[in-house]
Amino acid sequence: MRLPWISVATILVGASSVAADGNHALHQEGAVISPSDAGKVADFDILAAHAHRNGNTVTFHMTTNGTAGASVPAATGAVGGSDVWSYVWPTSLDPSAVGFEGGTGILAMAATSHPDFDDTPLFDENGDGDPANDGIEWHSHWVVLIPTEACGPGALAVRDIPEGTSPRLPATWPGFPIFLDSPGFTPLFDGPEITVNAGFASSVELDGFAYDGVTSALRVNASIHAPLLCVTDVFDIASGDLSLPGKLQ
Repeated sequence: MRLPWISVATILVGASSVAADGNHALHQEGAVISPSDAGKVADFDILAAHAHRNGNTVTFHMTTNGTAGASVPAATGAVGGSDVWSYVWPTSLDPSAVGFEGGTGILAMAATSHPDFDDTPLFDENGDGDPANDGIEWHSHWVVLIPTEACGPGALAVRDIPEGTSPRLPATWPGFPIFLDSPGFTPLFDGPEITVNAGFASSVELDGFAYDGVTSALRVNASIHAPLLCVTDVFDIASGDLSLPGKLQ
């Protein structure tokens, strides 16, 4: 399904049968709660999304209806047309908070898996001594998302960097011509829970920023051309309408 960028969905809150422990998003005050849906793949069916801070470290976490991270995309053998599966926390933070050009879109933390390419050149997620062969391992990104009609009606894409332009980018930008950062925050899994601990510079104002939770699929353009990385399927949205109702605790 396409992202309901303009539409407003009714949010139904139901009891969960998942036994999450007391530290999971599902049990946190102020979490964005989402009803379970037997029609969705369980590990992408969101039950709750939450974010809280300790100093300048923000913990993004999400409780799912299955085992988080259990499913990964099938390899296609080529970068063009390949799939990216993701757990995403869209925020109200300006992209400049993590080093991107300011005012350029929706800043989101994402944990992704994609077996056909590696976009974390500074990190060796699978520990085999080769930092260029582990895209299938779940890893983190900051991304800047914008509405992109070329991806379909109401769809989003990771913002492209047009040839010949030099926007401000984070120090750990991996070199792809899109607003994508590879900060090296390791996603952690605990049964139904996925957690990413993200560090911020001390100068960044974090109090009360808004957030949501999304599970989605993206696809690399078959021609490796703008738009490079489109959101093609939205599995679930914690709020139901991407209204960012969560407030950082």
